[in-house]
Amino acid sequence: MRKLFFMCYTKNVKKKSFVQDFGKRLAKMRRSKGFTQTELGDKIGVSQRVIAYYEGETTYPPTHLLIPIAKALKINIDELLGLKKAEVSDSNHAALWRKLKKAEALSPKDRKTLADFIDALLVRSKAKETG
Repeated sequence: MRKLFFMCYTKNVKKKSFVQDFGKRLAKMRRSKGFTQTELGDKIGVSQRVIAYYEGETTYPPTHLLIPIAKALKINIDELLGLKKAEVSDSNHAALWRKLKKAEALSPKDRKTLADFIDALLVRSKAKETG
């Protein structure tokens, strides 16, 4: 059934390229949204190993997980399947935001130290630009 759905849905797609690229596309989209494999797995109710499997070892996307994955990544299924071009960022901004969110749990003293460190980096960066 899963193979039949996949074949019907992707009838007009070059299968070889599509199949080879699904795992890479999933990994790229997951990273661009700032999720680890574990975090994405938790959001859709599977283990990190399942996500790793679909990103690197399988030849077909998991039809039963397409909707949950698309919802978790806030994309549509066509983007996930490569039928429509997705807006995917290679930047590490999402990971930075995730780390800063975790920093909220630090003590006030440690948060101030972190803020001072960030300020120092920004001053140094500005000095390099003008210097």
